[in-house]
Amino acid sequence: MPPQYVKPYAQRNKNDKIDAEAICEAMSRPMVQARFVPIKTVEEQAALTMLSARDLLVKQRTMLINAIRGHAAEFGVTVAKGPQQVTELLRRLASDECVPALRAR
Repeated sequence: MPPQYVKPYAQRNKNDKIDAEAICEAMSRPMVQARFVPIKTVEEQAALTMLSARDLLVKQRTMLINAIRGHAAEFGVTVAKGPQQVTELLRRLASDECVPALRAR
């Protein structure tokens, strides 16, 4: 139940007991405008989980690409923005003589 429907019934300081009493009071009153969210099916929840994981992967990919572009720019190697340009950027980094080779310590 949305908080704006319960707020008129909570009269004192906020705590769990008072909130629960206010929710019970609000539920016992006939409310014309109360809209409840339907329960998701297992398939809907699985689809939302997959979309959430995909969004996270896209965000992390963008962060990694931006980090690589930023570090490459410190050595004067730049390419256009976008994930399509990463291969070109890595190729140029490997072949550019201005970029020092990494050595194991």
